[in-house]
Amino acid sequence: MKAVVCQHAELGVVDIPDPVPGPGQVLLEVERCGICGSDLHLRHHCDPMKALLDRVGLSRVVPASADPVVFGHELCGRVLEYGPDCGRKLPLGTRVVGQPLLRVGGDIHLAGLSPVATGGYAERMLLQASALVPVPNGLSAEMAALTEPMAVAWHALRRSQIVRRDTAIVIGCGPVGLAVICLLKARGVGTVIASDFSAGRRALARRCGADAVVDPAEASPFAPRGNDGFYRDLPSLLELSVGTREQLGKLPLPWHAVWRAVETLGIGAPKRPVIFECVGVPGIVQQVIDGAPLLSRIVVAGVCMQVDRYEPALAIHKEVDLRFVFGHSPLEYHDTLRMIAEGKVNCAPMITGIVGLEGVANAFDALADPETHAKILIDPTSSATAPVPVAVA
Repeated sequence: MKAVVCQHAELGVVDIPDPVPGPGQVLLEVERCGICGSDLHLRHHCDPMKALLDRVGLSRVVPASADPVVFGHELCGRVLEYGPDCGRKLPLGTRVVGQPLLRVGGDIHLAGLSPVATGGYAERMLLQASALVPVPNGLSAEMAALTEPMAVAWHALRRSQIVRRDTAIVIGCGPVGLAVICLLKARGVGTVIASDFSAGRRALARRCGADAVVDPAEASPFAPRGNDGFYRDLPSLLELSVGTREQLGKLPLPWHAVWRAVETLGIGAPKRPVIFECVGVPGIVQQVIDGAPLLSRIVVAGVCMQVDRYEPALAIHKEVDLRFVFGHSPLEYHDTLRMIAEGKVNCAPMITGIVGLEGVANAFDALADPETHAKILIDPTSSATAPVPVAVA
């Protein structure tokens, strides 16, 4: 079969042996596969990633730069063949998506990010049968292929514990930031502010539902907007603490009993935004800490692969909440597909082009320009050698 192989940072279309499903595995015909930012990064940085993942016990299932790798973990396909010991719950030809997981020996590999578990930059691939989810409601292959990146964003939202009355600030409107914006609006968050230097990305953020967009070269995404109620200096927060104590002291009840009751009910807590950092380059976390109002909750979804620095003392005195997120659970993946298929989330604007296998290298180059593209999908049956627009539904 034909596949796009990356080795020593070079991409090329080659013929490789057809994968054969083993116990518990399913062979899929790839219909669409998204190009992820992690693919762009690993093309040139497999070895540093392998060294990093060695510190969490995962290095043996990730490739080195010398390994021939078939990327692709944002996929949609059809069931072609079952291996032994599969329940065969889905008829052959069923359109499916799935978390990119494959048992190989005693290890679980991330398909498309593995030296042996090939991904969706190919005509066919293997997945674990237990990872498959049938695509409902006649959803198109293009939209179904967005399940994985949207599930990453859904996990970030769940970890953020954001509620509808909160204000969300999204820093960076690449695919991760756009997915976060789509899901924030699907969740009913009333105010979503998006920030990006690229005019093209800001326009996409608007189409994905952002209520306001900001060019950080001209204005701060953390600037006051009306009476937002955020605390931007420590004296104001101290005044809230001391002033509240003084007011409660005038009541006929013990002040501490009233304070405890109000706190338990969640009444009168200081307002703070929830900030999603979706850039992943050195210095961004410090910039967010610098600009964020006091008590902000910062969710780091951008994957920075370099050593970074920030000032813990400033974060402490602003009492910001810093959370890091990664991946998604099987339930989050399942629920994300349902939201897309039921029309609860509008993520179609994220798709900006489609290519065939022969066009993958050109697509990698095109994704370097944030003004033109956000999410490019691969159609292994297409002859397109450069990204072309695609109508999705």
